[in-house]
Amino acid sequence: MRKCTLMTIVIVFLTFFIGSLQLETKASNGYGWGFKKNTNHEVPDIGAYQDILNKYGAYYADNSGEKNIYLTFDNGYEEGYTDEVLDVLQKEDVPATFFVTGHYVESQPDLIERMVDEGHIVGNHSYHHPDFTVISKESMRKELEDLEEAVAEVSDQKELKYLRPPKGVFSEETLDWANELGYIHVFWSLAFVDWETSNQKGWEYAFDQIMEQIHPGAVMLLHTVSADNAEALEHLITELKAQGYTFRSLDDFVLKDKLPEGIYGY
Repeated sequence: MRKCTLMTIVIVFLTFFIGSLQLETKASNGYGWGFKKNTNHEVPDIGAYQDILNKYGAYYADNSGEKNIYLTFDNGYEEGYTDEVLDVLQKEDVPATFFVTGHYVESQPDLIERMVDEGHIVGNHSYHHPDFTVISKESMRKELEDLEEAVAEVSDQKELKYLRPPKGVFSEETLDWANELGYIHVFWSLAFVDWETSNQKGWEYAFDQIMEQIHPGAVMLLHTVSADNAEALEHLITELKAQGYTFRSLDDFVLKDKLPEGIYGY
């Protein structure tokens, strides 16, 4: 009898525990951001994703045809190169957006403060970097709110409005949730494998990868853990300016896109 009672208790507990987990997780029905790279210096075609992004007011590139570039960096941890990146951005008077995680904010508060003080935008990359498509709406809300609060504690930026989903994974549901929470998804139209810290190939490699894919309206994804990127950045900015490109912030892009035609001007 005692064994039966104990077994019943265990079954009830497991049923409750598993049921609770199911409230916080769900099967993934998401998409992984991606597109076929091209070298014709045009905005990459993203196929059916374009309709989804249009529906939820998300972005991956500036399709105006103007020679604008939007620098974005994903920061999950620090390898000692972000100060160097910020030095170059300051010297060249170039704005950027840094999508950061909770770990980064906790471990590098001085760098977050410097980003904001020097006029850059801090974006939300979530607190713990989960796949949004397998967690609940409330869990996603907490990830975003906790990160926003952490940034506000160490800098003068009190609100975050741009979101880059962890791992580039999204669904129509998570895009909709983000909108409800006041966020705008920003993906990218130019990237390469630059985050493997043990497999850096020299700044010329990073330079060539970017120049091969560059196009008007590029939203460029880089990682500051890359020694190659840190060393290549000034070369890139100088060359792209010489080619007639202008570096702008995401605020310029989004504001211009949301205003009626003819109202916004540089």
